[in-house]
Amino acid sequence: MKSINISKAPGAIGPYCHAMKVGNLLFCSGQTPLDPETMEIVGATIEEQTKRVLENISIVLSGVDLTLQNVVKTTVYLKDMNDFQGMNKVYADTFGNHKPARTTIAVKQNPLDALVEIECVAEI
Repeated sequence: MKSINISKAPGAIGPYCHAMKVGNLLFCSGQTPLDPETMEIVGATIEEQTKRVLENISIVLSGVDLTLQNVVKTTVYLKDMNDFQGMNKVYADTFGNHKPARTTIAVKQNPLDALVEIECVAEI
């Protein structure tokens, strides 16, 4: 087991790492729509925030020479299930023909009051 921290990704806002490598799997911590440089939430809409979250996941993955095409499972945490359609459009556009397994859950509140947080598992 190896702890992974990627300098170009937004810093952790708690006591956790960006990812853990276990065997041939990478378990990525949830990403919120934080700008890596300012550590401020990017975007006011679910589409803008989902785009930033997926960019942050891509940064973490690229830090270990992986891409979104290596993702086998995601979990999406939405503050409001009414945002499902907007999130789903950006998600589908970003992943293209690659369709990892996914769970989408409505939560009372995400960290920093983000509209969306996404975590994933990728194959190395």
